[in-house]
Amino acid sequence: MKYTKKLIEVALPLDAINAASVREKSIRHGHPSTLHLWWARKPLATARAVIFAQMVDDPSEYVDLLLSDPKKRSNAERDLHQRCAEREAQRASEEKLFVDGDTPTLEDILAEHERDRLFEIIRALVKWESTTDEVVLQQARDEIWQSWHRTCARNANHPQADELFNRDNLPRFHDPFAGGGTLPLEAQRLGLEALASDLNPVAVLLNKALIEIPPLFTGRPPVNIESRPNQSNIQMGWRGASGLADDVRYYGNLIRKCAEKSIGDLYPKIQITAEMANDRIDLNRYKGQNLNVIAWLWTRTVNSPNPAFSNVSVPLVSSFILSKKRGKNVYIQPIIKNDSYQFLVKCGPISNPQTGNGTSIGKRKAFKCLISSSPISYEYIRNEGKAGRMKLRLLAIIAEGDRERVYLSPNPEHEARALSAISKWKPDISLPHNPRDFKTPLYGFSTFADLFTERQLLALTTFSDLVMEVRERIEKDARNSGLVDDGSSLQTHGTGAIAYADAVATFLGVGVGRAADYWNANATWQTGGFVAHAFTRQAIPMVWNFAESNPFSSSSGNWINTAVSWISKVLESLPEPHFHAKVNIQDATNMTSEIRSHNITDQLIISTDPPYFDNISFADLSDFFYLWLRRSLQSIHPELFKTILTPKSTEMVATPQRHETKSNAGKFFLDGMERAMSQLSSLSHPTIPMTVYYAFKQSESITEEGSVSTGWEKFLDAVIRAGLEVRGTWPIRTERGARSLAIGTNALASSIILVCRPRPIDASIATLGTFINSLKHEIPHALKDMQQSGIAPVDLAQAAIGPGIAVYSRHANILDAEGKSISVRDALGLINQTLHEVMTEQESDFDADTRWALAWFEHHGFTAGDYGVAETLSKAKNSSVTGLVDAGILRSYAGKVRLLRPEELPNDWDPRTDPRLTSWETVHHLIQVLATDGEEAAADLIKKLGGHAEAARDLCYQLYTLSERKKWFADATRYNTLVKSWPEIALRARAQPVSQSEMFGERMVTGDE
Repeated sequence: MKYTKKLIEVALPLDAINAASVREKSIRHGHPSTLHLWWARKPLATARAVIFAQMVDDPSEYVDLLLSDPKKRSNAERDLHQRCAEREAQRASEEKLFVDGDTPTLEDILAEHERDRLFEIIRALVKWESTTDEVVLQQARDEIWQSWHRTCARNANHPQADELFNRDNLPRFHDPFAGGGTLPLEAQRLGLEALASDLNPVAVLLNKALIEIPPLFTGRPPVNIESRPNQSNIQMGWRGASGLADDVRYYGNLIRKCAEKSIGDLYPKIQITAEMANDRIDLNRYKGQNLNVIAWLWTRTVNSPNPAFSNVSVPLVSSFILSKKRGKNVYIQPIIKNDSYQFLVKCGPISNPQTGNGTSIGKRKAFKCLISSSPISYEYIRNEGKAGRMKLRLLAIIAEGDRERVYLSPNPEHEARALSAISKWKPDISLPHNPRDFKTPLYGFSTFADLFTERQLLALTTFSDLVMEVRERIEKDARNSGLVDDGSSLQTHGTGAIAYADAVATFLGVGVGRAADYWNANATWQTGGFVAHAFTRQAIPMVWNFAESNPFSSSSGNWINTAVSWISKVLESLPEPHFHAKVNIQDATNMTSEIRSHNITDQLIISTDPPYFDNISFADLSDFFYLWLRRSLQSIHPELFKTILTPKSTEMVATPQRHETKSNAGKFFLDGMERAMSQLSSLSHPTIPMTVYYAFKQSESITEEGSVSTGWEKFLDAVIRAGLEVRGTWPIRTERGARSLAIGTNALASSIILVCRPRPIDASIATLGTFINSLKHEIPHALKDMQQSGIAPVDLAQAAIGPGIAVYSRHANILDAEGKSISVRDALGLINQTLHEVMTEQESDFDADTRWALAWFEHHGFTAGDYGVAETLSKAKNSSVTGLVDAGILRSYAGKVRLLRPEELPNDWDPRTDPRLTSWETVHHLIQVLATDGEEAAADLIKKLGGHAEAARDLCYQLYTLSERKKWFADATRYNTLVKSWPEIALRARAQPVSQSEMFGERMVTGDE
């Protein structure tokens, strides 16, 4: 069967994808991730770009069509002529300005131009604004269709053409590890019919809410009595799921009103008395008013370890600071009287530095007794908690003022009212035994119910029960609005009044899940003036002071803002799909039979984000939400909530607690992932590569010694054992690069996208020597292509694994001299070693002064060193210290020498008149110009540099690698930034043609002469 290379197998505009992915982190309203918490979601921009690039042909595969287009051919001929002229001019100058290589052909130029056009589509496609821009989206869909039509035409005579190809129907998309639903949602946005599955019922529910339920009711007006009277005039205006969103808002508000009638008395307002106003000038304007409370701040207490005060419960406070906003510092001051204490809220400058630490005295020493200053160890706190002696004490109250937060001292009546609440139901289910990620059981909080106060349990139970009560009202209103009563529920694929009521209730139930993330005893008050949800990371830590939100306030943490508003905005931003979607619970290791049971017999487009070896079990974490979602929605989605908790035994994660040992856990993961990948290979459409995401952190990447993280190695091993050939690896960074470099270790969370195809059944067996020779032949070319494409240095090492693993995985086996198979771990070590050798060999292309500077920089950076050592090194590099000073890259003084920093270089430097031009000074002048004057000025400098600029870009990769290895993160950031900006700078530099005389000016002499 004929298949063509797809764009993702050749090139990607990583800079644009990374930038858009990072930007998404700051976008909240309407973003699908705000429907409900799910961990480790992939950015929409990444998913959209990857699916597009795996569907679209690389232009090298249809260059014959490009040749037949007169306009494209003419532009390519003009570009080819210009490049040839530039090369001839460079040869005439007798300077080695380019790495030796073949002159590009007309076909190469045509493919490059077409690739640039596709890149522009991707650059537009990944922008957040494009999620609802039908012009941009349709352009992408059209490209996908054109590639699919070419595929059908190429395979028209294939024996399986009738079964596998249909010019009018694209293959369906499938993600068997759908998680939060990003990938199937973006496939749907690109015009594909999406299938999504997951073993976790919470994930399945979220996928249904994103891609399955909204299309059933797209374009329909709302059914609530407030919006219904206006439908005759605006019925055509309910685009997509906006009518559904309107009903979620209306019935969400109805739930709030009903809940407030039921339990509102437990959430009293706070009266600002004359006494309070006299003590605090800032409260005068509120004297006599009853303010709505935003949150009550609590601290946990234990009995003092000091025998003299053993009957006193002392607070465990991590910070006494309430607000750090400009002009409004607010803090809590403890007042101690004999063996008792109280808390007073004060405004103004904070004089005591200990205020920021509360009663904490460090991670190891834990806390101190507020009364006696005796240390309180964690062991003591654990024992107190397990003995049931850990209690609560009200720290402060935060109320709603006139466009401000009003911070108040604790009120005994409010404290008593809160502690009087008794919930009629609680999730008395044991928390998992996993001390690494679930800390509360160590302190006696061993059930999910222990993670909530009684008042929070009562609130969540009340709101949860009201979902089904309000559902009856929705169904009635739906019938009255004219929806047919077809007798079918959402579960039985109905679209009438019953199913619609189920749909609205589903989103309200999801709202209860969102609320649970805020209405628990792990939510915290942030000094910026808001309540932060519990799951700020993938764990349930022990929180010492927490914020209890008021569901009925108008501010942070309330029912409307926390749940209803977010969900309705997501619904309004969803695409208008071309197809309905199917979502179901499914074990990825047994997906073939289950897929076929749904009468799906065609081959599928596969893109998926599977589990990451020994990361935290999402099944354990999601039980926190499952218990509340099950209480709200079990009758609507009985197939999702059959069990008390989410399935655990078959979850594909290497958790030692479930498998007795790490070895058993690793084997379980490897075997399960191999089975899953094998089945995906059999389901994948033969003409379209699979894309598989794998996340890693900077600290887990391959080191200079060639070692690898176990998770990365195991994952690749499973993929290759499943019979897949890795055709490429693309690093997609989803955090800000500068920040992660500054931190230096675990902060850089990246996703590696593996591009895979089934390995041919007649794949060869190779020797170790053949494998090493292939690496040495293929990695240099791949590395040069990546550097010329502008890949950021921070991404280069990981992306370069792709060509190496491609060599390894294309063979059925690789044997050493003794006939033993080369493991993935050994292969990764050899790949990394080859990459290091190639990077080292690139140094020979630099001038002598730059080679000296590289060697000096590796040992000294920009700090001073001995003159004698520098002079000795200069002889080995065919240079001299005097010449290096003349070249403008070195300072010599008092027996010391030091490389000049970018900011120390002269501002009026002109490379056309520099008698001793070096790549080293070129890089650092560009860094300084870019930082101070921007891309336009840098582009002007590149025009003056001519061909010398290419060597400078290559040098940046060397300098970044050195800086990162030495942990000089500020320097690494500079080099990484220059390369990331290079495509835009080069584009601006080429905007105006440059004559030969302008390019070279007077003949420039390099450090080699």
